[in-house]
Amino acid sequence: MTRQQLVEQIFKKRSYLCVGLDTDITKIPKHLLSEPDPVFAFNKAMIDATKDLCVAYKINTAFYEALGVKGWEAMEKTVRYIDDGHFKIADAKRGDIGNTSDQYAKAFFEALPFDAITVAPYMGEDSVKPFLQHKGKWAIVLGLTSNKGAADFEMQKMGDEFLYEKVVRTVFAWGSVENLMFVVGATKADEFINIRKLTPDHFYLVPGVGAQGGSLKEISEKAMTTDCGILVNASRAIIYAGEKEDFAEKAKAIAIQYQEEMSRYLR
Repeated sequence: MTRQQLVEQIFKKRSYLCVGLDTDITKIPKHLLSEPDPVFAFNKAMIDATKDLCVAYKINTAFYEALGVKGWEAMEKTVRYIDDGHFKIADAKRGDIGNTSDQYAKAFFEALPFDAITVAPYMGEDSVKPFLQHKGKWAIVLGLTSNKGAADFEMQKMGDEFLYEKVVRTVFAWGSVENLMFVVGATKADEFINIRKLTPDHFYLVPGVGAQGGSLKEISEKAMTTDCGILVNASRAIIYAGEKEDFAEKAKAIAIQYQEEMSRYLR
């Protein structure tokens, strides 16, 4: 999906919601466990319930890889079920020496039809560049994350700047606004103004709204651009809104709340 196509979907739906399909088989409604593929059955219902309210889906690959072959099959069925009008993110946090990253890129962009993959930039340019070589595909590089451990490295000073600032400033030159995004956690709202100065036109994938306590209003005020420029991810708050047969309806109700609030903030 191109940037233009993504922006068009955002303003068409009046939404910049990304639904996180971080599907934990131990948390899905019990009646689904009798299905041949419980994880896919859950995801299918979730997609059907939210597809008109969101512009993106983020699949956290760890929840699928933990189930072995069956989990990988459920992930593949899920990403292929999502239509091309949605931005499909593999939250895999890959990043290795160049020839290995090249294989990761082929796995998620060629063998699987993802539009984007999250990338850890710790090993430098040659570990990120392979993800930027696929036309119409995106690398979403970890900038400033929402977890407490961000204080261990990302928020440490390197001379006059924080490490995350060094990362964002350096990675900025490796791609463009057409193929490069940054992960910026909603729980670090005070840093958004500074990060937006470093990357005035790039899109951000923003986790941490909802269950982690980030404020949608605050993020929207501090990070939004004329093209919107943000994809706000909500996972647990939506997909685990219900535990019984009406779980999809409960999820839809929460997604509607997000979409309606986002519509008010869109410029």
